[in-house]
Amino acid sequence: MLRVIHFLRKPAARSFSIERLFTDVRAALPSDIDCSVRVSHFVSLGFFRRLYNALEAGWRRGQVNHVTGDVHFLAMGLPRNRTILTVHDCGNLHRLTGWRLTVLRFFWFTWPLRCVRIVTTISEATRQELIKLAGAPPEKVRVVYNCVSPEFSGHPKAFNAERPLILMLGTAPNKNLERMAEALAGITCSVEIIGRPSPAQSAVFAQHGVELITRGSVTNEQIVDAYRRCDFLLFASTHEGFGLPIIEAQAVGRPVVTSKCSSMAEVAADSACLVDPFDVRSIRAGIQRVIGDPVYRAELVRLGFENQSRFSAAAVAAQYAALYREIAGARISQ
Repeated sequence: MLRVIHFLRKPAARSFSIERLFTDVRAALPSDIDCSVRVSHFVSLGFFRRLYNALEAGWRRGQVNHVTGDVHFLAMGLPRNRTILTVHDCGNLHRLTGWRLTVLRFFWFTWPLRCVRIVTTISEATRQELIKLAGAPPEKVRVVYNCVSPEFSGHPKAFNAERPLILMLGTAPNKNLERMAEALAGITCSVEIIGRPSPAQSAVFAQHGVELITRGSVTNEQIVDAYRRCDFLLFASTHEGFGLPIIEAQAVGRPVVTSKCSSMAEVAADSACLVDPFDVRSIRAGIQRVIGDPVYRAELVRLGFENQSRFSAAAVAAQYAALYREIAGARISQ
């Protein structure tokens, strides 16, 4: 029996996407792998809390150790040849400048990358960014996609072309809410956002006459229900490490309008309506086509079902299992 430890951050502000992802991975791992969980004692805030979390990880290590994301610095307390680190995105390397960028690059990327045997990223786009922006050795970085949870399954719904309900997820700057709101000006619709938009973001929707429903704190069941109730997903982000909402919507059977940049085009391939997230006219044209062309919508749904099958929990778990065995084998041979 191969014993693997999943090291998880202590979640804050209902950020549970990584936790949910690896819960599904663990459920689908082969029976010869015994995978347990270690959650950091402190939320990742402040130097001393993070130092304690890294030391604690070292005390709780296993045969194979997997830092599952966000708390990259935990790798510093773990044995290099027995550790995998998953990097979900490099967003902060784009946003920060000056000394903040220097500190983040060193403690979140440069040093942790040296402390592990294998690094996984959740898309080829993120892999290329990690190599370019953080100097990761290409041979060390593998791509293992995120998986779609079995909670998301086909749920037929008649499309409301008169007043569609459009689903959006997230309110961070990269989610591009302001341009999407502008693109919806004059289109009869309702928008449901999972997340808490800022007053300024809400004001943009009001300015363009878009009815807005917001849901700040939601359970997994409520998220699934939101996909089932919506008519399509609008996910025109400017940058994503992966873009999990794309395949969640497709698994439920909803058309998707998403961006033709970053990892989103990689994840969606030809199964979504791809738009330029920096061009309001492009976003609007995609929305109008999905609303106005029932044949195109049906084709997106069909292609979406085919596409999401690439991201099953079983397929992703098998890839991680192969990496765990590779590390265990290398350790035995040393």
